[in-house]
Amino acid sequence: MSNRRNRLGYAVAAVLTGTGFAAGAPGVALAQEATGVEEIVVTAQRRSQSLQDVPIAIQVVDSTLIKDVAAENLGDLNGFVPGLVISDGSPTQPRYQIRGIQTDDFGVGTEPAVGVYVDGIYAARSGASLLAFNDVERIEVLKGPQGTLFGRNSAAGAISIVTRQPEDEFHSLLRVRVAEYGKRYYEGMLNTPLGDSVALRVNGVYNKSDGWLEDTATGQDLMPEENWAGRVALRWELSEKTSATLSWDHDDLDQLARPAIGLIPVAAGQTQVPFPADPATYIDPRKAPVYNDVVGNEESRQLDQVNLFIDHSFGAADFRSSTSWRQFDTVNREDEDGTNLIGVYFDTANIEDNESFYQELKFSGKTAAIDWVGGVSYYKEKADQISDTHTFTDGIDTLGVNLGLFEQVGIPFPLFAGTSSFIEPFGLTMLGLPWREAMYNRGDFEAFAAFGDVIWHVTDRTNLTFGLRYTHDTKEFTWINGPHETPELDAVVAGLEQAGFFSVFPIPPEAYRFSDIIFAVDTPPGGVTNKDSWDDVSPRLVLDYKVTSDVMVFGSLAKGYKAGGYNSTEVGSEFENEDVWNFETGIKSVFPDAGVTLNASAFYYIYENKQAITLATDVAGSDIPQYVIDTSDEEAWGIDVDAQWRPVDQLRIYANAAFIDATFKEKVTRSEDPLDLTGEPTGEPYFSAALGASYGWALGATGDVELSGRYAYRGKSRCNADSVRQGTCALQAAFEVEEATERLDLRLAWTSANDMFGLAAYVTNVLDDQYVTGINNITTGTFGTPFASISEPRQWGVEATVSF
Repeated sequence: MSNRRNRLGYAVAAVLTGTGFAAGAPGVALAQEATGVEEIVVTAQRRSQSLQDVPIAIQVVDSTLIKDVAAENLGDLNGFVPGLVISDGSPTQPRYQIRGIQTDDFGVGTEPAVGVYVDGIYAARSGASLLAFNDVERIEVLKGPQGTLFGRNSAAGAISIVTRQPEDEFHSLLRVRVAEYGKRYYEGMLNTPLGDSVALRVNGVYNKSDGWLEDTATGQDLMPEENWAGRVALRWELSEKTSATLSWDHDDLDQLARPAIGLIPVAAGQTQVPFPADPATYIDPRKAPVYNDVVGNEESRQLDQVNLFIDHSFGAADFRSSTSWRQFDTVNREDEDGTNLIGVYFDTANIEDNESFYQELKFSGKTAAIDWVGGVSYYKEKADQISDTHTFTDGIDTLGVNLGLFEQVGIPFPLFAGTSSFIEPFGLTMLGLPWREAMYNRGDFEAFAAFGDVIWHVTDRTNLTFGLRYTHDTKEFTWINGPHETPELDAVVAGLEQAGFFSVFPIPPEAYRFSDIIFAVDTPPGGVTNKDSWDDVSPRLVLDYKVTSDVMVFGSLAKGYKAGGYNSTEVGSEFENEDVWNFETGIKSVFPDAGVTLNASAFYYIYENKQAITLATDVAGSDIPQYVIDTSDEEAWGIDVDAQWRPVDQLRIYANAAFIDATFKEKVTRSEDPLDLTGEPTGEPYFSAALGASYGWALGATGDVELSGRYAYRGKSRCNADSVRQGTCALQAAFEVEEATERLDLRLAWTSANDMFGLAAYVTNVLDDQYVTGINNITTGTFGTPFASISEPRQWGVEATVSF
């Protein structure tokens, strides 16, 4: 404990000692006066307002934070926005969590609990939500349900990404970043006017790295990165009152999928692992050998999106039409056993093809008495998904032995190994042959919505806000699951049958075509199709009062909504809407003379009918672990704090903190031996925080130098009876899962006096702390091969920029 305190103290000191560095710098003049507080403009309430006038808990991520931590996508910001958790180990299957609420499933039949929006356009699927930062101006993280203003699937909150738009002046940027592990990052931007009324903005990024893990058996680099993205935006001022902006975005990702770091020791010459797995023998994944033998290892995405925004002023009201078309394909084939043994080989692939269309018509206006916004929207999506699994006949033998499947049907030995021992003298074998099972899903989804939000200025100090959104969702969903696909095995069996082998062998040929192991329910050839619709009304009511011109207090009641849907891997399953009611009260304050901004809020929410897709290892009637739907009600209360201080012109200090106590209001696990988790913690830690500081030196004609530091802390997860049973939240013999984490990033940057040139050096994870971020038990109950994931090590880099 004392060591952790010392390290925490070092981290805080490193972040906050900008003044200490300045004190010893010769020839540098220090400002002695506070310079006031800069106004931040946001669009969190679907209109442009000062952050301090918006009665919502918001943290704004600006370009400064993005540069300080060398962030290249949302996942790189994890930890630096307390209350927001982003799991990006697989960039085509990320998970977002705000205030302890997230969706654990990436199937197309479900919806996320956190909405991600880019320029107001909803990124419906997680497969297309974690994109490369491309000309980003700011990111607004809205905490708490945003059902009225942003709509469906923002029950926990919303992440609103705002990009830079074409401007009337010429300017350009080139950024090159080189870092450890073969990192190369390039960014270019060009903004130019095309006459008096047209402007064009083009931006592109390319990123590649070798990876920071290595396959112990082959020496291959693992956890690599390779992606590029481009954006072209054209703005046309059609008249003094009308403008149109047309943009095209492309994102291309092509790299290896994340490896599985096995927790079971594997020795040279070993062909099997002990079953069941014994947690007492688990090895520390941070020091373990890494084996990655996936056939066709791939994580890829190709995305194209076209947006058209038309703005017109009617004088008393403003109108905006937002039209968007998006199409993307993703493949994620990854290791699920963490060994290089064919007897326990198992990989899965998520393959998705998605096309969507969105149209919103929005009106807004102001009078002396009210500030209003309202509109209608339509969304249509067509999604195809394949949940693909691969093993070999050797693995099927392992499952049959481990689970007693062969014994149940009277087969006295491992089926394929035993048969092979009889046919190998004839040059034949049943081992090493592929075994594939796949669930095909198809979804056709539509959503209509109408919304309105009115701020009534009751007095010059008091505002009363009422908003309402009506949403109608319609979903048609199909499951198709046929027999397993084993053409090589089928050919061997057919040849043996033709040769008369089974007339003398005690096992009949049909025994080799037994039912599916992974997806146990076969469907008719055309599949099983369900169609349903859901309706929702999400209101919000807010009262805010200006105690002084710089201090506002507020209270709000808001509802969030997540549409009902289907479990992609459980044929015929369906679940209803999820609703969250949130009460919040807070304060927003500015002290200009001191250079201080202090915002805080306290909240309490009830989340009803929360659905979670979980891997149950003891489902009644099944020997194989199954993905099933768990339903629960949850509640939480907490506090968010956001503070900034600029005591002198050169020094900025940031502090953000979140406290939450999240528990199950009602939950019983779905298993053969169910657990009642009512009253137990959901797993969310009590406390998380982020600190930051920067100090600048003005060196006259030489330019400016700035030192910045960012520190993130997240407390230890709170275990419950189910997470302890699963081993995903416990102290193992060699390591701890879900322990408290911390990260410190430092950056030293120089900018020329004319702002044309820049050089920077940075270090991420200065303390070189690596953590076990989770244990995956997808194959623990079948092959006995649990595996883990770990966080990134320390990395350093340098960066050069040219702008004109």
